[in-house]
Amino acid sequence: MSDKRDYYEVLGVSRDATDAEIKKSYRKLAVKFHPDKNPGDKAAEDKFKELGEAYEALSDPDKRAAYDRYGHSAFSGGMGGGGGGGFHDPMDVFSQIFGGAFGGGFEEFFGGGGPRRKGSGKQRGSDLRYDLEITLEEAASGVEKELEIERYVPCDTCGSKGSKGSGGVKACSTCGGRGVVARQAGIFIQQSTCPECRGAGETISDPCSACNGEGRVQRDSRIKLRIPAGVDTGTRLRSSGNGDAGVRGGSAGDLYVFLHVAEHDVFERAHSDLFCEVPLPFSVAALGGELKVPSLNGQSSIKIPAGTQGGTTFRLREKGMPSLSGGRKGDLNVSVQVEVPTKLSHSQQEKLREFADSIGQHNSPMHEGFLEKAKRFFELK
Repeated sequence: MSDKRDYYEVLGVSRDATDAEIKKSYRKLAVKFHPDKNPGDKAAEDKFKELGEAYEALSDPDKRAAYDRYGHSAFSGGMGGGGGGGFHDPMDVFSQIFGGAFGGGFEEFFGGGGPRRKGSGKQRGSDLRYDLEITLEEAASGVEKELEIERYVPCDTCGSKGSKGSGGVKACSTCGGRGVVARQAGIFIQQSTCPECRGAGETISDPCSACNGEGRVQRDSRIKLRIPAGVDTGTRLRSSGNGDAGVRGGSAGDLYVFLHVAEHDVFERAHSDLFCEVPLPFSVAALGGELKVPSLNGQSSIKIPAGTQGGTTFRLREKGMPSLSGGRKGDLNVSVQVEVPTKLSHSQQEKLREFADSIGQHNSPMHEGFLEKAKRFFELK
């Protein structure tokens, strides 16, 4: 099962996605990779099957629970938990979601049902995904990044037409420019993608040698992206028009950037709040004083009351992360851990013993609380 992709990744959703979010994502991707829309494309066919399998597992509460616990092993027959058994035909899964509203085929849903105008072979480019890791400091302040991606860009040789000359692009004679052909199946009329033009509605007699008639070529591209302050792991940004260029001058797809905020050496994050632990000298804990603590904007100071115990948390208001919505900033929560000296000179040890003798063993709220509990315990015996 190790060669299978994570089902949540396949559907492009988080592990805590709702049933509605899972269904919505499946509908969008299943339409994009449906075999009728991608005739002869083995990769798209495999993707469609993978989507059907992922949706069938995550849309069923019992199967999803088993998958969350055991992963793909839940469906291999080696694990219990209600997830056993094979998966249905991906076409059956698709039909269950979309119903029978598309008659004998899905061409009308995919835009092939009506007459096409000349030049309708322009197809929109694919959306692309890019995963980007940034630091916590970059997430707090916002940053501009330059991304390097491989994508389809318009062909300069033919000006995106796909043809060497001006007269090479003509309406497909097989489908009349519709991109689909119809056939009688009993009392029904079924439509399917035109085998001649593969749904483009056009044919090219003199395809451009640089792009093989597609009007686009693959190139490494550099794209600048502004990341706003307050983003978190899982935040998705859309860069409009920076996906793949369309076929023969079609509109470009979009680039979706998924952010991952790296773990920090000092701070832990929970939404807009930050948490950290800092050492507190024994003398400051006993006598009180001022303690310098780290923050994302440099050092901050907190006042330590005399007798502060280890584990005490101090809150610094609005010293946490900014909000993406522009609201109030989060807080910085500092937990102090009292440092106990590990190496003392003979003179220091003697002074510490004198100090301990002078205050006795019961000068501690924690010790007093323990004695009260112990007293009640023995009274019950």
